[in-house]
Amino acid sequence: MKIRLTIALVLCLALVGVYVRGQQFGVQPAKLNIVKVKDDLYVLRNDFVPGNVTALITNEGVVLVDDKFEVDHENVLALLKTVTSQPVKYVINTHHHADHSGGNAKLQTLGAQVVTSERARQLMIDGGQTGLPAVTFTHRAFVRLGGKDVELYYFGRAHTSGDVFAYFPAQRTLAAGDAFTFGAATPQLVDYAGGGSAKEWTATLDRALQLDFDTVVPGHGDVTTRAELRTFRDSTLAMRTRVHEMLVQKRTRDEIAAVLKSEFQGAQLVFPGALDGLLVELQ
Repeated sequence: MKIRLTIALVLCLALVGVYVRGQQFGVQPAKLNIVKVKDDLYVLRNDFVPGNVTALITNEGVVLVDDKFEVDHENVLALLKTVTSQPVKYVINTHHHADHSGGNAKLQTLGAQVVTSERARQLMIDGGQTGLPAVTFTHRAFVRLGGKDVELYYFGRAHTSGDVFAYFPAQRTLAAGDAFTFGAATPQLVDYAGGGSAKEWTATLDRALQLDFDTVVPGHGDVTTRAELRTFRDSTLAMRTRVHEMLVQKRTRDEIAAVLKSEFQGAQLVFPGALDGLLVELQ
């Protein structure tokens, strides 16, 4: 168990490194594979980072949810060509981190329209990112292409303050971005600098769980089920409840950090200032 937790924490540190720095510091193109979710819905993924890409195929073009790093652009297009000859018409960014939005600029040069929440766009501006979305929304939006629908929702703060959920009603599938990561190496991670919130995360997932879906595409990890999203939701509540209890008990910062490492795979210890932000938020 200790070995698994150590590996998980090391991988989380690697994850945050690419979140923050991206290809600026020599990230290499990921080795991608494609997973068929439905006849017209695919996920382009890799072992760890960058984040997952969901592709809805229509007879008028492709709708992508996230687009990995800029350095992955050619591989993403090559893999898409194995399932469709249609061009990418829309890119929906689930949030601002470069491993989910780094391909925006190159796809825009090919005519794609980028869509995200208004808050995520502002975080991109604050971070000096390229490929800014021309279309934003505050609560709910729709993308319709080739007779197929994607519903976009902003339910509140979670991993960041701009997290978007993309819902495919006909496919009964939800693309959750990093509001849900699945697997031992990707625990709940709050980016406080990006406006995330451990306290609000649970309620945000509760709102997402009101949608009617069976399948979930996490921001990182394998395609999974509604039940796993529910389990993850419960873990967000357990983590913040545990931390609040320790704060009431006047446990030290180091003691709380040790419990997070041992019980929650190092959640909150990875992003710069995350542990301090958590302790302030849950006082």
